[in-house]
Amino acid sequence: MTAARYWVALLLLAQTGCVRSQQPALARAAEYLWRQQADDGGWHSHTYGLLRSGQSLTPFVLEALLEVPESVYPLPRAKAGRAIAFIRDHMRSDGALGMDDPSVPDYPNYATALAVSALCRMRSAGWEEQIRPMVAYLRVQQFTEQNGWDRRDPVYGAWGMGGERRVKPVTGHVDLSMTRHVLDALRAAGAPDADPVFECARVFVERCQNFDPRPANQGDDGDGGFFFSTTEFDTNKAGQDGAHFRSYGTTTADGILALLDVGRAAADPRVAAAARWLTNHHHDMDVPGFVGPAYQRWPRGLAFYYAAASSQAFRALHADGGARVADSLRRTQRADGSWANAENLVKEDDPLIASAFAVRALIAQP
Repeated sequence: MTAARYWVALLLLAQTGCVRSQQPALARAAEYLWRQQADDGGWHSHTYGLLRSGQSLTPFVLEALLEVPESVYPLPRAKAGRAIAFIRDHMRSDGALGMDDPSVPDYPNYATALAVSALCRMRSAGWEEQIRPMVAYLRVQQFTEQNGWDRRDPVYGAWGMGGERRVKPVTGHVDLSMTRHVLDALRAAGAPDADPVFECARVFVERCQNFDPRPANQGDDGDGGFFFSTTEFDTNKAGQDGAHFRSYGTTTADGILALLDVGRAAADPRVAAAARWLTNHHHDMDVPGFVGPAYQRWPRGLAFYYAAASSQAFRALHADGGARVADSLRRTQRADGSWANAENLVKEDDPLIASAFAVRALIAQP
């Protein structure tokens, strides 16, 4: 879309009363991200060498762009087709994406899960056949009996970074974020409620929640929020309070979405407890839950991930919690339509990453 067409489209939408306050920012962001697409169809980081291959970044950006309403920014179908071709060309025979160089994997489970979600959203010719090996790959990656794990193991039901199969006792990095994104992909691919993959995943997801079913015991150690990992203790970014890990915003938003993915209803006590925590602590893009001077880079360091995840969680719960997020994004959008985080803790200083998260957050606004 040319600049002239972009502004004409916005003017027409405004004249018909269809522009909501976040739509101009969303249209500019979509324009920016599509401009960054390379000739090979992928998106490639100019900030981080690990993300230069585009294997994880391409489905990450594409999946966000495919959700932008046509009334806000018409989908450039030729460009989207090139992105799908990029994913197809980089997919390994077993369905894995992110394994072009096995010695330097590019977040294979994230990449593959996001690619499945994007392909399911795009529904281009042959998409069902294309996702079949990808879904099979993700299933094989789950820490369950198929890989020697049982319910007593802290990782049971989760997903790790991916790559080669992790057979007990080797786990590698395991966390709630990767698990939630794989669950999102399996849901998008049509896995039924009764699929055992969700029952197994529920074990891990619920272990990441500070939850006590007895109302009298809902103190700080049973506040309903979530932490990041049952095994990677130093990655629980809000630290510990006594014997338990502190709940914080990004993980609690992911936890809500993961609970819904594994079949918990919005009225379920676990979902309700997490929703209360998020609602009571949420205020804007600053991530809640971090206490003490040692943790004060994190509220801003995770800001764009939190903007997206919290907005998606509130939308899933049919709750209005994102107005301040949208205001923050409108205020901080750069002249070229992008965003970037001043903190580099989780690579949000890369404008491709921050901007794709911002698009997800704006789309999720009511």
